[in-house]
Amino acid sequence: MLSVVIPTRNAAATLPATLAALAGGPEEVVVSDGGSTDGTPCVAASLGARVVMAALGRGGQLAAGIAAARGDWLLLLHADTRLAPGWAEICRDFIAAGPARAGYFRFVLASEDARARRLERAVAWRCRRLALPYGDQGLLIPRALLDAVGGVRDLPLMEDVDLVRRLGRHRLAPLAAAAVTSAARWERDGWYRRSARNLLCLLLYFCGVPPRAVARLYS
Repeated sequence: MLSVVIPTRNAAATLPATLAALAGGPEEVVVSDGGSTDGTPCVAASLGARVVMAALGRGGQLAAGIAAARGDWLLLLHADTRLAPGWAEICRDFIAAGPARAGYFRFVLASEDARARRLERAVAWRCRRLALPYGDQGLLIPRALLDAVGGVRDLPLMEDVDLVRRLGRHRLAPLAAAAVTSAARWERDGWYRRSARNLLCLLLYFCGVPPRAVARLYS
């Protein structure tokens, strides 16, 4: 059984497209909401998702959603990320192969800007060379493996980096489908400024700066 777990906070504008792209795939979708004020829980419920409430913070929200989910396989997904057609068949094949590994999707930005293509190539290099897929690429993982590495930690940011580092390169595999993520942050903040801020946040985290402090810089 596959359960999709999506942490949300004021995601009413993007969640419908994310859920529509999941149609016919998972046995259940669990939305873990961190106190939205824009009606996100109602939108999620109206579209067939189970809704759980959690304290704001992506790591804690994911952990709450995972605890509520029934699946023995989990797909952790962001609320502004749409999986491309064909994803369900690729995931079914991955699950049927029974690997004790986690799979991640190819990062694509929902933008025609040439800078989006350059950023996608940089992310592909990061995944290939550093084994560091981020949460906006989705993560397909067996519950047993997630439990074995200690689950998703209650971090406000960098919970995805923390998890994939505990998994390690040999337990991560690329999936042959795209995860199309909103480019709104880059368009709002500037392509180079947003990318530089993301890189700075990663470096600060690696240097031991507490995730809560890094999260203030990220927003």
